[in-house]
Amino acid sequence: MLQYIHNVKMMMQKKTLSLLENYLKEYKEYLEIEKNRSLLTVENYDRYITRFLRYASKQHGVENPEAITSDIVRKYRLYLNRLANGNAKQEKLSASTQNYHVIAVRGFLKYLAKRDVKSLSAEKIDVGKNPTKQVDFLDPEEVERLLSSANGDDIASLRDRAFLELLFSTGLRVSELVSLDREHINLEKQQFSIRGKGGKVRIVFISETAKIALERYIDRRTDIDPALFIRFKVGTNPDADNSSLRLTSRSVQRAVKKYATRAGIVKEVHPHTLRHSFATDLLQNGADIRSVQALLGHQNITTTQIYTHVTDKGLREIHQKFHGKKIDLN
Repeated sequence: MLQYIHNVKMMMQKKTLSLLENYLKEYKEYLEIEKNRSLLTVENYDRYITRFLRYASKQHGVENPEAITSDIVRKYRLYLNRLANGNAKQEKLSASTQNYHVIAVRGFLKYLAKRDVKSLSAEKIDVGKNPTKQVDFLDPEEVERLLSSANGDDIASLRDRAFLELLFSTGLRVSELVSLDREHINLEKQQFSIRGKGGKVRIVFISETAKIALERYIDRRTDIDPALFIRFKVGTNPDADNSSLRLTSRSVQRAVKKYATRAGIVKEVHPHTLRHSFATDLLQNGADIRSVQALLGHQNITTTQIYTHVTDKGLREIHQKFHGKKIDLN
């Protein structure tokens, strides 16, 4: 009899969990279609929310959305804080990663409210403040050394010089870079549009040196692959049709690291370092932060404000130049 009751209870729990899973499925479709979120963002939300639902079901017997409480969320945050991230060092999840989990749960609860499904109000969940990010960027001399390190005359070296120049010229994310097709680039106007995060389209501009590097690379291409940046298979004719594939983000990351080492740059250099260097260069040369926000494709100005290492320096120079000049303390 006890076994029968247990089986019935487990069947009911599985049925109600399927209800939550069905809401999650609909929420993912809502993110993709109505909110125009990227597939990667949807996958991340799926992973974060699934982790929460499994925890709530296993640890607290949550059987429906109405059973989600503030106390369960509080205990879940404690669980996340003690959870190892699964890497070889078994380090804890970073504060920012924990916040991403909580943000995803909040978004799911907001969706349930939109559907008039009774559950915990999203407004009752506070999101912790992310620690200030350390912005790594290259100074002008380091940028010059990095770009000059890709100085070969073979087609792969010409390709690498072209994407290094383009990364610094435009501030593109690596995912945006590898998504480019040749037809996207207008070398005559030295500009093109790119669809970034959240489907947001922005205009980016090609510097003169980037234009020259792209022309040298593209002129060498004789294949029909539409991708702007392609990888060449070892041991095959690089000019033969179907001998190349679109370059991956990982390949670009490895190449940037290789050229940074060749250039004698001791700091860690990634494609995003060039994006940071692009923004820093603009601000140091007098660009306002709103313009930099638009060029980077940031939706919120708060994201662009990670570059306060530049703006703060500018404010210090203004203060020293103009403050207190008419006050005689003698």
